[in-house]
Amino acid sequence: MQAQSETPPEALPQMTGNPRGGGLERRGIERVLPGDRQHLNLLDNFTLWLSANLVISTVALGALAIPVFRLGFWNSLSDIIIFTALGTLPVAFFATLGPRLGLRQMTISRFSFGWNGAKIMALFNVAACIGWSAVGVLISAQILTTLSGGKLPIAFGVLVIAILTTAVSIYGYHYVHRYERYAWLPMAAIFLILTASTLPQMHIVPAASSGVEELAGWISFGGVVFGSAIGWSSYAADYTVNQPEQTASIRVFWLTFGGIFLPCVLLEVLGMSLTTAGFPLPANQSGGGTLVALALHPLGDLGSFLLIVLALGMVANNIPNDYSLGLSMQVLGRGFHRIQRPVWTVLGALCYVTIALIAAHHFDTLLANFLLVVAYWLGPWSIILLLEHFHIRRGNYEAEHWNTRDRLPKGWAALVAMGAGFLGVYLGAAQALFVGPLAEWLNPPNGMDVGFEMGVLLAALTYLLLRPWERRWEGR
Repeated sequence: MQAQSETPPEALPQMTGNPRGGGLERRGIERVLPGDRQHLNLLDNFTLWLSANLVISTVALGALAIPVFRLGFWNSLSDIIIFTALGTLPVAFFATLGPRLGLRQMTISRFSFGWNGAKIMALFNVAACIGWSAVGVLISAQILTTLSGGKLPIAFGVLVIAILTTAVSIYGYHYVHRYERYAWLPMAAIFLILTASTLPQMHIVPAASSGVEELAGWISFGGVVFGSAIGWSSYAADYTVNQPEQTASIRVFWLTFGGIFLPCVLLEVLGMSLTTAGFPLPANQSGGGTLVALALHPLGDLGSFLLIVLALGMVANNIPNDYSLGLSMQVLGRGFHRIQRPVWTVLGALCYVTIALIAAHHFDTLLANFLLVVAYWLGPWSIILLLEHFHIRRGNYEAEHWNTRDRLPKGWAALVAMGAGFLGVYLGAAQALFVGPLAEWLNPPNGMDVGFEMGVLLAALTYLLLRPWERRWEGR
């Protein structure tokens, strides 16, 4: 029987403009053939992620360590370094699959989850993209509101950043790289000024807890840090598919790793240190945006100007979210694929603006819980794709069958493994509204969040057991 493809090749949208990126990119999730790949600037693998992470939201993440998780300076520092490295490793590896296969990241998941299972994962990714963008615009809005003395409403900042982000991301792959290639420069200068001006006020503080309580805070904050870094894994290959097939994987890997690891560690440590400087937070205002605004206030007009640039800098963080959201929507099936990616990008922007406005007054809780939820699903998802690559396929893919349902796995092994991963999350999660039985047993009554660790472990064991059976029975 001939294998059937849900979307015939002649129905796939093509890319307008020249191959070096002129015009609006209409290409969606369809495979980029080796002869069409003309993205030769390997340094873009570094600058894309450097710009996306060298932003105020990374500072805000580090600012959670001491006031929210009750850690001290040194255990916060170790947390940031270890869990950022662990979360960045899958992103760097998945980025190498773009040049190798010419496929987008959520499309690659079809080789583990099958046609329908990949749709479920794509929905998770859409939710993650919207959540990341909501966090980004809220931080920028905090800065602008604080700068104006409360005269500018949060809604104003949210709309400004959303409009600027959409204006870049709708144009596509080459424009995303062009913007991110330079966006990090002013941000790096500002963070150097911020560090130099506040360093005398920072001090090393001990942990506010000890024993099991301290360990619980360390593990739980580690999950937040891990969730931030691994959050890019579900779009990693989206930004390397136009690089030549012969591109050295090791170079893509380390450039991607450095582009995420370096800014995340440096700015999270900065954010953590700012919370020790004694800046008084106004009533009903919290979060990294407000903290940085207070830190730069003594610089007068220069500080105000730097804050505006910092707020606008969040565009670099949100662009990958908006661009990849449109690609993930197309994975949902033929009807969704027929709608061009820019349309989905605009609709996604409307969604995250709405969510940001609703969540504006609960930012710290939103950020911590959202990042943990990201770690909860991306940990199991990533380990499944890694096991498929290294243990099952040993690096061999039939990339040309990315859109051929009958040549893809059924996906039940991956879905069962994800279910097992979520069981692990249930056992180990420690959230404001729910504490799992294992988490509570480890540190009663508040819990010790080992949700993503348990999720990865159970998903890996289940997939190792079931995937060989699935492949033997189904032959794919």
